[in-house]
Amino acid sequence: MEKIKVGIIGSGFIGPTHIEAIRRLGFVEVVALADSRQANADKKARMLGIPRAYGDYRHLLEDPELQVVHNCTPNHLHFQINKQIMLAGKHVLSEKPLAISSQESGELLRIARDSGVVHAVNFNYRQFPMMRQLGAMVGCGEFGNINLIHGSYLQDWLLYDTDYNWRLAPEAGGKLRAVADIGSHWCDTVQHVTGKRITQVFADLATVLPVRKKAMRQAATYNGQPAVSETEYEEIPIHTEDYATVLLRFDDGSRGVFTVSQVSAGRKNRLSFELNGSRKSAYWNQEEPEKLWIGHRDRANEVLLADPSLFAPEARSAIHHPGGHNEGWPDALKNMMLSFYSFICDGKNPSQDKANFATFEDGHFSMCIMDAILESAVCGQWVKVIERKKTPFI
Repeated sequence: MEKIKVGIIGSGFIGPTHIEAIRRLGFVEVVALADSRQANADKKARMLGIPRAYGDYRHLLEDPELQVVHNCTPNHLHFQINKQIMLAGKHVLSEKPLAISSQESGELLRIARDSGVVHAVNFNYRQFPMMRQLGAMVGCGEFGNINLIHGSYLQDWLLYDTDYNWRLAPEAGGKLRAVADIGSHWCDTVQHVTGKRITQVFADLATVLPVRKKAMRQAATYNGQPAVSETEYEEIPIHTEDYATVLLRFDDGSRGVFTVSQVSAGRKNRLSFELNGSRKSAYWNQEEPEKLWIGHRDRANEVLLADPSLFAPEARSAIHHPGGHNEGWPDALKNMMLSFYSFICDGKNPSQDKANFATFEDGHFSMCIMDAILESAVCGQWVKVIERKKTPFI
């Protein structure tokens, strides 16, 4: 079978992780890479063993050999690049958020439906084996009615005032930062696992560090190195949130709440949530992804360890090793790529066939939630999640 040929736009933190996951599939080949400058593209392509490099993504889209393009660029570029990928007739896998407003994401969804291309957003946490298992358990009614959903997504990579990254700037990352960057993952994961949809939000946002020191020579994302010399920095006012807590109402009347923070010391990438059902509870933490805590009232609690022999039949395809051989974040990303590319190989269409990955429809609904959270933070009231035609002003 001839391999699917792929191009990657963007070579920062996330681009190489896509490439690594793709290469683990065996039937997909990355043959082109684009960056904002030709010198950067050439250097990164050599490092990653990619044959063709482009200093302009539009030239990559003209490559007739490419069937699929991944958009791994900063948030503010997602709309324009995703649009151009689809207009070029290529299947598209976009990093999240799909765009920086629901107005933009709604337009992308319309183009995706009209073009007939396969479209995906990289909400990869739903691809963890334990999330497939938990979804199967919820689906068969094992927990009863899920009455409460609560949790958090905590990080510490922006704890110091000398931590700086393009995501802090609204013109590059969007008006929401912590909520859009990590809160969107939390919302997608719990909605996917439970089958519920968030319908109303009440948000409290805070900027813990209103001024940060930006290094004249910027380090890579998540490098964890604090500054040493004050003379090497300029002070930058910060207008996006370091912290947020959001109250939730779901479509079936159940309630929830989540907290996000990028200034929580010691929490590296802790997405966690708990489901409280009428029969039992469940708790999962992404930093220990092989464990699912199951809580009971009238007998001892349990811990289910990831093991294909213990999983429901519909969840076993997500786990690739025997019990005790723990699979983590890179493996969930591989599952995302496997689901997406298997869908393409099978000749399926997202408009007609159920996808086992997040599509632009999911990405658009995520943006509707983000817009509602932003509006709620401004007005201090409950706000309904609707498909908005206008972006809220802040």
